[in-house]
Amino acid sequence: MAKARQDSGEDQAQRRLQMADIARLAGVSTATVSRALNNSPLVNDETRQRILELAASLKYSINIGAQNLRLKQSRTISVLIPYERKTHQHLTDPFLLAMLGSLADALSEQGFDMLFSRVDTGQLGAAAAAHYDSGRALGVILVGQWGRHEELNQLAARKVPIVVWGAQLPQQLYCCVGSDNVTGGMLATEHLIAQGRRRIAFFGDLELPEPAQRYQGYCAALAKHGIAPDSALQVSSSFLPSGGREAVDAMAARGAAYDAVFACSDLLAMTAIDSLRARGLRVPEDVAVVGYDDIDQSAWFHPRLTTIRQPIGAAGQVMVASLMTLIEGGAAASTELPTELVVRASAGESSAS
Repeated sequence: MAKARQDSGEDQAQRRLQMADIARLAGVSTATVSRALNNSPLVNDETRQRILELAASLKYSINIGAQNLRLKQSRTISVLIPYERKTHQHLTDPFLLAMLGSLADALSEQGFDMLFSRVDTGQLGAAAAAHYDSGRALGVILVGQWGRHEELNQLAARKVPIVVWGAQLPQQLYCCVGSDNVTGGMLATEHLIAQGRRRIAFFGDLELPEPAQRYQGYCAALAKHGIAPDSALQVSSSFLPSGGREAVDAMAARGAAYDAVFACSDLLAMTAIDSLRARGLRVPEDVAVVGYDDIDQSAWFHPRLTTIRQPIGAAGQVMVASLMTLIEGGAAASTELPTELVVRASAGESSAS
């Protein structure tokens, strides 16, 4: 107990020093710094923003979320869905809408409101920190990493309560919830191989963590069956609705023969099927297709889409439960949710043995 009290006293002393540094740099009193960090209406917006930016640069951490929870001043969680400026993936994407619905349901069950924002990937860290540091939200849920792994680690190091939907990566400090992408990639590819397919194209952006792990599973399944990966069969397509058409066009331009496609989302798979048909190819007779996600539309598409199911409903529950643990000062471990193959008509009805 004595050691714990000593540590607490040292932490408080360090916090006072940091607050004094912020006050000196901002040209205000420590009382003003304290009010700004606690979102007091006595501090004008310009001064508050300047103090928050200085606090972030000095890695000053104050658990505003826990304080608000104790004072019952806020029951709001920030949910950020990023977009990349050059592609600007639309919010009408069925996977994003399903994930947003899952999170809204889980937060409502816990009695929390959702503050939803679309954020440029270049502003992820700043947006997440601003919503928490300003006291607008108790914590942050981020849908997708978008290559901002180090920024997210910095937020976790500052003790910002944040949970991210995405892939588990090396040296990960933040809590991450996602599906088993490697196994998902293996299941999709194994099924296509079991249907007698050998020239299997892969559609997905390998610069993003989740498609990269799905590609890892794809390569592992090929290797298991003695099939060498062929770079001519890999197309780095985006998740935009045009991605499937562009990937099929790229394959045609290469003149590469293929008898199957593993697409990294159902939307990619569906738009690829439309493009294959436009070129006079039959699905699955000429080209078998497997998607990823198992969005609702996949069961009604023609032909009905074989896909890898991500447990989107469970994802919202797990992310919200993990975030509540962080807000209350606990440690939340990253979670990898199971994936499963859903066999329908687009790749042959019989499943792998």
